[in-house]
Amino acid sequence: MIQNKQNKLELTWIGKYDERKPLEPRILIENKDYSYGEPETGILPNGKPWNGNMLIHGDSLLALKALENEYAGQIKCIYIDPPFNTGQAFEYYDDFQEHSIWLNLMYKRLESLYKLLDERFGMLWIHLDEEEVHYCKIILDEIFGRRNFVTHITYERSAVAGLGQGGYLVNTTEHILLYKKCSLPDTHNYSYTQLELKTMKRYNRYIVSYGNKTLVNEFISKSNGSPVRLYKHSDYKIESISLKDYEANQSKINKIYIDNLSDIFRGNRVQKENVFQNDIIAIMENNSLYSVEYIPSRGKYENKETTLYYYNKELLSFLADTAEIVDNKIVKSQKMTSLWTHGEIPKADIAHEGNVYFPRGKKPEQLLKRVIEMSTNENDIVLDSFLGSGTTAAVAQKMGRRYIGIELGNHAYTHCVPRLKMVTDGTDQGGISKAQNWKGGSGFKFYELAPSLLKEDKFGNLVINKEYNADMLAAAMAKQEGYTYQPSQETYWKQGFGSETDYIYTTTQFLTVELLAAIHETMAEDESLLICCTSFQRECKSAFSNISIKKIPQMLLGRCEFGKDDYSLNIIEVPEVECEEEIDEEE
Repeated sequence: MIQNKQNKLELTWIGKYDERKPLEPRILIENKDYSYGEPETGILPNGKPWNGNMLIHGDSLLALKALENEYAGQIKCIYIDPPFNTGQAFEYYDDFQEHSIWLNLMYKRLESLYKLLDERFGMLWIHLDEEEVHYCKIILDEIFGRRNFVTHITYERSAVAGLGQGGYLVNTTEHILLYKKCSLPDTHNYSYTQLELKTMKRYNRYIVSYGNKTLVNEFISKSNGSPVRLYKHSDYKIESISLKDYEANQSKINKIYIDNLSDIFRGNRVQKENVFQNDIIAIMENNSLYSVEYIPSRGKYENKETTLYYYNKELLSFLADTAEIVDNKIVKSQKMTSLWTHGEIPKADIAHEGNVYFPRGKKPEQLLKRVIEMSTNENDIVLDSFLGSGTTAAVAQKMGRRYIGIELGNHAYTHCVPRLKMVTDGTDQGGISKAQNWKGGSGFKFYELAPSLLKEDKFGNLVINKEYNADMLAAAMAKQEGYTYQPSQETYWKQGFGSETDYIYTTTQFLTVELLAAIHETMAEDESLLICCTSFQRECKSAFSNISIKKIPQMLLGRCEFGKDDYSLNIIEVPEVECEEEIDEEE
């Protein structure tokens, strides 16, 4: 840690302050041989087109830069599971140098990810092990600001059984750092566990019938001036649930709980300090059912019309307030904590999820379901720039979210594509499929990063890459200039737009005054145009005030770093996994 000129503490490392030209904003080229299904399209909140779920093969840093123009401020949830910084991931291990390489890799990517996050409710989840989690938090504090740190989640990746027993302590956990861009969304943040016998022993009565109610008292609340009405019930019916020989009668007992969930209760003695509740109870008779209708001035139901029930002078708590039926089982819900246990997110079938083999790297679909539920609603965009075996994309598709997945490795073809095809077809019924009632649908488009726009010729001069055809060049220039590439079907020179009346046109033709005049005649009075061309008549430069002309490639020289395709770590193949570690994955 050092103190910088702004009097702030920050983490420093080798290469952090090396001057480097900005990244080249590459275009993405669809590889239709790998695209699949019919992904939904639409318009983003920023007015730019959404062309469907995206699977991108290429360097994650370049891919993130390629997304900035269209998707800055549009991503609600980013989950990344980057390479953990361990010696086996590097060809030559030098702790200090290797540590700096990892921090440099992450810092640049985290800066890009920050730009892509939704300006108000965007959330970043980064999954790490103990090697770098604390260093990563410091650089995230620098990028996001400490005030936007939400929590540090301890994730129990496995039980002790099946793990090697080396080390001073057996390590069963990993870590997830959660940051927000600005505000926390109003989304799901409860966890569920199957209803246990000890809970059933507390909740073992239910109201069969509420009978008839008669108003017996009415007064005005001192706290908010709203009316409080007390009703006494007659002809009601309450029954107990026998839990005798539970193991032998489990299915029968569970059916009673499922059928009567909304009416199962337990009684609670009201604290002496609660004057309001005790004043109400003082009016009641023993062994009688009452209800109170009022508007609370604080607490969970603040300013909402609420009904409370009392039996035998005890306030009733209903099981349905903290439990629900999932897959024909009652599960208990509770506010989520920062400890996510092996029991909460079981991994028994993780090795078979998605029908792809990805030892030690695959994350369970239940984990991603929880992350996505806590961050998004349907149709929001989820991004994973270290996609691995494709879990994030698979879960997002099953949950009705849009997604962008980026993967540099060959398993973009061997793992992600086959897995997402099965999801699209509905033949992937593992993971969360049954819980989501997933039958298939949607799809994805597969993209490759285009080669660098400029390439050195034999004299060392940067020239337009010959791999670029006219359409690719037009798209690349639109991205370079910050325009959205969307060629008009009616007007050839409207290849992209920057606003409703601002357009860009790229051509390799020699631009003459006559051609320029012909274009100008078709322009509306309030329209403006940027023309990028390889050569033009000198008179064109000042011919029309609403048309600007730039020459390529000269206009691009010095703007960004051309010709570099790899910003990745020097990672070698991970060693073969031993049997005991395969067992860990299926625990």
